[in-house]
Amino acid sequence: MLTYLIRRVFAAAVMLGVIITVVFCIFFLVPKWAGVDIASSFVGKQADPAAVEGVRQKLGLGDPIYVQVWEFFKGIFVGRTYAGGGDTIHCAAPCFGYSFRSEQAIWPVLTDRFPVTLGLALGAAVLWLILGVSAGVLSALKRGSLWDRGAMVVALAGVSLPIYFTGMLSLAIFVFGLHWFSGTYVPFTDNPGKWFTGMILPWVTLAFLYAAMYARITRATMMEILGEDYIRTARAKGLREPVVIRKHAMRSTMTPILTMLGMDLGALIGGAILTESTFNLPGLGREVLLAIRNQDLPVIVGVTLITSLAVLFANLVVDILYAVIDPRVRLT
Repeated sequence: MLTYLIRRVFAAAVMLGVIITVVFCIFFLVPKWAGVDIASSFVGKQADPAAVEGVRQKLGLGDPIYVQVWEFFKGIFVGRTYAGGGDTIHCAAPCFGYSFRSEQAIWPVLTDRFPVTLGLALGAAVLWLILGVSAGVLSALKRGSLWDRGAMVVALAGVSLPIYFTGMLSLAIFVFGLHWFSGTYVPFTDNPGKWFTGMILPWVTLAFLYAAMYARITRATMMEILGEDYIRTARAKGLREPVVIRKHAMRSTMTPILTMLGMDLGALIGGAILTESTFNLPGLGREVLLAIRNQDLPVIVGVTLITSLAVLFANLVVDILYAVIDPRVRLT
């Protein structure tokens, strides 16, 4: 097990370096090759030439590529100093960039928004795992029944309906119609009770989409596993059906579920743009949307890095859980 963990952590570290390099290439090398003035992109198209030249000096855009890559890496791990244009700006580690519009480092801005997105993603994940997996298992066990058909119709609706439609519909019914919820976000530190009630609709709306997908994949996987030889052997040995389902079938079914969970949760931690915009949640998703509208490129770079790192970390956790669920994975 220890050897397996070391291999996975080493692979994650290598992938981390690859991710940072790719992000640098996307935002700094590719635009340069396309003839785009990167400094103008950082300060906006309406900036005066002096401001553009100052940003060019601070970012070191005239330095050789290997120096720029080194400074980008160094900023993330040990911090970075932006010097040029008549002033010096120090960005402490982890330095994900510096907004030359707001004169603020990106990392504090993102960490201020991160708890909102994390709470949204984790709360919705708990709901869609419980509802989606339970519905998928019951549908597989009652294949062809009224429950199976009804659950798959609901799942199809959940996959098909856009999240902004279900979000606006829930607001219209439960906030403006029935007045069950206030529809206003309250930070957890201010009032945990109001925070919880304010997050119920975003959780349910986001979970409805993902629970539908998880129900369909759980049903398909469970039906395939129930036809395997080791399931028939377990039944032939006289084991009770709940034991067969819980200890044998569910163990194998969880492998693809964990794979989906790692990807989905990692991506959502980078910001659920539509959900946060619909419910006016001050998370990473709404922050990156505002950055796109304001052409604040450093914020977009920072959110891209956070999303990539979240997916990497989530997949590392999934790899470890694989080894717990299926000991054969440790040998690969």
